[in-house]
Amino acid sequence: MSHPKGDLALRTLAMPADTNPHGRIFGGWLLSQMDIAGSMTANKAISSKTVTVAVDGMKFHSPVHVGDVICCYGEVQRIGNTSVAVNVEAWVLRQFSGERFKVTEGLFSYVHIDDEGRPLAIPKS
Repeated sequence: MSHPKGDLALRTLAMPADTNPHGRIFGGWLLSQMDIAGSMTANKAISSKTVTVAVDGMKFHSPVHVGDVICCYGEVQRIGNTSVAVNVEAWVLRQFSGERFKVTEGLFSYVHIDDEGRPLAIPKS
């Protein structure tokens, strides 16, 4: 069995209001949860605020069902001059069966910004 890469950044429950017309969890909702997790991972890594600039290589492996517990894990891949790249994996814990598996993954990029929203160099530690 494989294991999540990175640290747990977000955990939430998939609810009926999050479904698409086919009764599965809407991919856009899952993407937003992953973006939140990636942002928290990036902000923690540089101890400052960031904004999303890109999402690359999204892969949806399995559908998410109502009642699934969504766990998003973030792992910093690179810290550049003004940006942070974070790999985010979404795993589910299927209620009542105890199954746990990866449903989605993607690479999210965030830019460090100043109070006016302009890119700002990341201080080197």
